[in-house]
Amino acid sequence: MSDNLVVMGTVYSLLAGLGTGVGAVLVYLIRTLSKRIEDGLLSLAAGIMLAASVFSLILPGIDYGLELGYAEPVAVAVVIAGLLLGAIILFVIHNYVPHEHFFIGREGPDTRMLSRVWLFVIAITLHNFPEGMAVGVGFGGGNIANGQALALGIGLQNIPEGLAVAASMLTIGYTRTQAFAVAFLTGLAEPVGGFFGSVAVGLTEPLLPWALGFAAGAMLFIISDEIIPETHRGHFQNLATFTLLVGFCVMMFLDATLG
Repeated sequence: MSDNLVVMGTVYSLLAGLGTGVGAVLVYLIRTLSKRIEDGLLSLAAGIMLAASVFSLILPGIDYGLELGYAEPVAVAVVIAGLLLGAIILFVIHNYVPHEHFFIGREGPDTRMLSRVWLFVIAITLHNFPEGMAVGVGFGGGNIANGQALALGIGLQNIPEGLAVAASMLTIGYTRTQAFAVAFLTGLAEPVGGFFGSVAVGLTEPLLPWALGFAAGAMLFIISDEIIPETHRGHFQNLATFTLLVGFCVMMFLDATLG
């Protein structure tokens, strides 16, 4: 793989990560987000992530496996193995790295040494790193159109996520500037993930189906383990369900038309 694809994977994952800052800057225009709007925004982001996992990661991973000469059942099995590995590793990280969510609360080891804001930073970083890695892996396969569509979709889902995160920080006592800064800085985890993903795939082409499955598994774990439970804890489950479907359709359209 050429160095240009590594650069593209890193740059596009950076652009996707900046979507978090675009959403967070809106915190200067609002006082608070209602629980209804917050659940809708997070579910919209989850829907985009879900479609990106399927159309931009899992299905291309199977196609790359076939191009490498695998029989179709083997290509599917390799992507499944990568997917499960990604989910398991995220599960282990969430159990051993202390972090805190806005509604679910603290997860991971019990520690009093970290302030609440740093627990939030770790939690958001755990979201953003695999998203950036997914973009890097997408470019690492040499399919630039697919990588661009994936970066656009993740960038779009980062906008409502960034606003929801920054607004939630306002409700627990942080200033607008602090809330914006934390949300913006956590988005910078994405180019790190993008660089890691594109380089890892570039080292060995047979790794690509595994890497695409891994990135999908990591994102699916986040959707199921964190976002859906957080958006179904109140009284807006139906809204959350349908905004997730809207997000899914938006990303499916982007992938079909741009990828």
